[in-house]
Amino acid sequence: MTTTDTAASSSQPFQAEVAELLNLMVHSVYSETDIFLRELISNASDACDKLRYEAIANPSLIPEGRSPAITVVPDKAANVLTIVDTGIGMDRQELIDNLGTIARSGTKSFLSRLTEAKDGVGLIGQFGVGFYAAFMVADKIVVTSHRAGTHDAFTWTSSGGSGFEIAQVADGMSVPTGTSIALHLKDDAKKYLETYEIERIVTAYSDNIQFPIMLKDGDAEPKQINSASALWQRSKSELTPEDYSKAYKSIAHAYDDPAMTLHYRAEGRYSYAVLLFAPSTKPFDLFEPERKGRVKLYVRRVFITDDADLLPSYLRFIRGVIDAEDLPLNLSREMLQNNPQLAQIKKAVATRVIGEFETLAEKDADTFTKIWDAFGPVLKEGIYEDFERREKLLALSRFTTTTGEKRTLKQYVADLKPNQTEIYYLAGDSLDRLKSNPKLEAAKSRGIEVLLLSDAVDAFWTSAPLDYEGKPLKSLSQGEVDLDLIPRVDEDSKDEPKPEADEASTIAVIKEALGERVSDVKASTRLTTSASCLVAGGRGPDRELERMLAMQNRGSATKPILEINLRHPLVTKIATADKAAGGEAADIAFLLLEQAQILDGELPEDPAAFASRLNRLVLRGL
Repeated sequence: MTTTDTAASSSQPFQAEVAELLNLMVHSVYSETDIFLRELISNASDACDKLRYEAIANPSLIPEGRSPAITVVPDKAANVLTIVDTGIGMDRQELIDNLGTIARSGTKSFLSRLTEAKDGVGLIGQFGVGFYAAFMVADKIVVTSHRAGTHDAFTWTSSGGSGFEIAQVADGMSVPTGTSIALHLKDDAKKYLETYEIERIVTAYSDNIQFPIMLKDGDAEPKQINSASALWQRSKSELTPEDYSKAYKSIAHAYDDPAMTLHYRAEGRYSYAVLLFAPSTKPFDLFEPERKGRVKLYVRRVFITDDADLLPSYLRFIRGVIDAEDLPLNLSREMLQNNPQLAQIKKAVATRVIGEFETLAEKDADTFTKIWDAFGPVLKEGIYEDFERREKLLALSRFTTTTGEKRTLKQYVADLKPNQTEIYYLAGDSLDRLKSNPKLEAAKSRGIEVLLLSDAVDAFWTSAPLDYEGKPLKSLSQGEVDLDLIPRVDEDSKDEPKPEADEASTIAVIKEALGERVSDVKASTRLTTSASCLVAGGRGPDRELERMLAMQNRGSATKPILEINLRHPLVTKIATADKAAGGEAADIAFLLLEQAQILDGELPEDPAAFASRLNRLVLRGL
């Protein structure tokens, strides 16, 4: 690389998160340092893609006879490895924004995970800050960039400390359009100046980059070291699982192997090629609030955007490429949102992905289980959002139940008890707490299987009116539950003893004691051994959804219904207890409410008063 004269430089501090990230990189203990070259080449490819896209509207950005390319230049004498691209380049502000800050949500969480992770390098590429991985091998980096269509060029220099320097090149037009990144390598990273090492990394990670990657070693002629082919345009018969694995890792910035690969070409009214992958492990950005997809849109092999939402949000974990033949190249953001052809492609591809999951679930259960374990909670978002595919998504869903794990609704329906007409479920925030929840008691006594739903999304999708094969889904914590027609498993318990407590008088005492703390008090058909439980009314949100909305300040919680077991000794004790204000009956009434709250994972409204009441009741029994 030719040395450039620069004007006076100005120092800039790194954003706090960047400084923290750089500290991790400079003092990195990660062994997989090859990642740095893959990330820099990937960034260079993105820059070439952006130049080619902008040149559609402004062809003069690419001079005649000069096509986008990437060149790797090792210089053993200077101990410098340089990566040069002829892409879009960066101006002064873009250098500061792109290399000095991380303008992305979830940064603090990312840094926390990166600090703890053994395979932290893999997270770097996923989060889109792969440039900083170069500090694992370099103690100084000099970036020279000239943005296409401008007259000025700038250098960005940093040694990975608290900041960087920016300087304008004296003669900007002497610097070719694009970006040059010069890495002054650490002593233990000199192996990356060897041509065979560079070729090994490029073959392993960057072979499917669409632009030529050239290797320029000294005075020798530059040679291309990647295939530079759009793999998705090739026939499946030409490709091996290893080819797909390499393509996935390059496209998705991933280290794992894909759990599922979907590669096909659609012909007919619209023509397009599809290469999609389901990862084996969760991408870092899976639960970002924007719920953005990461499938890249190409038009006739020209990169358009990775922000087109080509799949529904509940398929945002899918990675890959859709390359359309018939779309215009100059797609604006508004056109992306309103183009009817693209809408048809989105619909068809989403249906194909769901169909591939169905095939996997039937023919390769272990592979589908791996996908479900990683992305089940995300797929279940579609049950709530995608009415058209709701039935298919319900059939694909795997549940932990009171009978076992990875159960399907098809299996559930096949095992229905005599006279059972509903599919029962219970939602909560903890599987262990759900398994011991008293609302299961009546169902357990009849051998009824219950879905135990502990993912946060479960409270939302179950709020929709759902059924499977004509059997509606019914919550055990909402509305009336009548299991009387379903026979009990224990023959000896078929004839239940009549309640010892008088229903009307007992409920009246409890209502008077609790006042406005509950909306109603009822005799329970859910309970067999526990004294009480809390349920929601038949209309409105279920208990778990209401709890979650209240935590997010998205709604005020309605008063629950307190259900009591009239056969339980604590309830029958009310009949003989002191019913004066603040007496024993009131203490028991409050205890019934507060223990039900605790069993649902909630705190009593007044923990100190709860402790006092409990102490009084215990002392009376001594």
